[in-house]
Amino acid sequence: MANTFVDREDINQALETLKNGGLILYPTDTIWGIGCDATNAEAVEKVFALKGRDKSKSMLILLHNDNQLASYVKDIPDVAYELIEATDRPMTIIYSGAKNLAENAIAEDGSIGIRIVDHPFCQQLLQRFRKPIISTSANLSGQPSAANFDEIAGEIKEGVDYVVKFGQQDTAKGKPSIIMKLDPSGKFEFIRK
Repeated sequence: MANTFVDREDINQALETLKNGGLILYPTDTIWGIGCDATNAEAVEKVFALKGRDKSKSMLILLHNDNQLASYVKDIPDVAYELIEATDRPMTIIYSGAKNLAENAIAEDGSIGIRIVDHPFCQQLLQRFRKPIISTSANLSGQPSAANFDEIAGEIKEGVDYVVKFGQQDTAKGKPSIIMKLDPSGKFEFIRK
């Protein structure tokens, strides 16, 4: 990541958009994402509509630290904290028993994918917003994920309410996170390495 300076006005605009139920296009610790308030069902619905995504496919949420997990997951196995601590790559963990989130953000089986972010813009935005943010790849459903800002389709850029300025010049190719499913018993399996 070339620049780690986060412009206050950029954060404020993204924050206002989220608070008003809008969609943002923003950089994450993996690839660019479409985001909204993960507790606002109408906002989540807009994300599905913009992507043309099947509603049976769940989305993931971002949190800024693992202390927040208990607010959104009923039972967190101790191994979850060890896995988060041990990884040196962005990792999304799918937990059973999601709670306090928009119903349409939660998978049909009651699970939710959560990633604790390590990204200057996301960290500050999540700390100030004080709620989880939806994160789904900035592409139309069925199309390849955009590896950087320049690869994002025009209809996605035009379909959101605010496009974050931070990271737009970064030409590095982002990669999706590791995905792991974690059972309440502590048993886990990799879904994507």
